[in-house]
This record gives sequence, structure tokens and C-alpha cells, in this order.
Amino acid sequence: MRLNTKAFALSCGILWGLAVLLATVWIIVFGFDGTVMINLDHFYFGYNISYLGAVIGGIWGFVDGLIGGAIFAWLYNRLCGAQGVPN
Repeated sequence: MRLNTKAFALSCGILWGLAVLLATVWIIVFGFDGTVMINLDHFYFGYNISYLGAVIGGIWGFVDGLIGGAIFAWLYNRLCGAQGVPN
């Protein structure tokens, strides 16, 4: 079975973007330390633990998940085709 690359990439982008946004808001609301999330500022330009940073992180997370999902689906489809698995 082949994956629809566009649909998979979009799904991954939405899920990862929402995960970053909601995790940042969770840290703000409940006052956790956020030592793991604060490291995202090394990868996502403009990200920090704030409400604006949550939106910026959500946008970067969407782009990151979109690209990662597209690469994964493309690679999966290429490997399935190479092994002769029926589509």
C-alpha cells in the first residue's frame, strides 16, 4: 500500500505544529520548567516560552512536520516500489 505523500505530509505538519503550540501553552499556563521545550529555540528561529513564541513554534513545527512527513512518505513509497510490494 502506497502513502499519499501530500496528505501524509499535511497530517504530520498539522500534528507537529499543534503539539509544539499546545506544549508551549501548557508550560506557560501550568508553570513548568520547560527545559526540553526551551531547546527548540536553537532550531526554530524566534521561538521562546511565551504566547507569541507558541504561535511561532507552531508555525515552525508545521513546516518541520510537513517536510519530515513528505520525506518519510516519499521514502516509504520508493522502498515499497523497490521491493515489489503490490500497491
